[in-house]
Amino acid sequence: MMKNFGILFILATIVISCKNETLPKPKSYLKLQYPEAVYKKIETDCPYNFEISNSSNFNLKNNCWASIEYPQIKATIHVTYRAVNNNLEEILKEVEKLTFEHTIKANAINAIPYENLDKRVFAKLYNIEGDVATNIQFRATDSVKHVLSGSLYFYAKPNYDSILPAIKYIEKDIVHLVETLEWK
Repeated sequence: MMKNFGILFILATIVISCKNETLPKPKSYLKLQYPEAVYKKIETDCPYNFEISNSSNFNLKNNCWASIEYPQIKATIHVTYRAVNNNLEEILKEVEKLTFEHTIKANAINAIPYENLDKRVFAKLYNIEGDVATNIQFRATDSVKHVLSGSLYFYAKPNYDSILPAIKYIEKDIVHLVETLEWK
């Protein structure tokens, strides 16, 4: 009888202890940490000046278009300048059209307005969520003579979840660019 009780106890212990399933550990992801931004003023012969991050490179083209490259992040902000010749509404519609072409793949498009009356800077930042070619676009104008627009591109296939930390990091630099924008 005692022998049967011992075997029964061992079997019960094995059955009870085997109920805990071993679950696979979730995949670990690299935590991306970026340096605190330090800004430098970009002085150009173009009708604008602004500040960019020290961790980026500024390349100016002869038509006042520019690129702000982030080599460590493998991203570039393409900046376009357009002079206004009684066609402000047309230029702004064209810029907005480029933004809303992403509607097909975007999960959401959020517009954040910015206004500085003293500097005559009226801007809008577009956050485009989802696996799209460009996740941030902006436009700024003085509403009379100048329009500056930009788009952020990464040198990788769009995967919003993976590049989101880099998007948020560069977004702060774009906001700073717009806040320090000065028209000549």
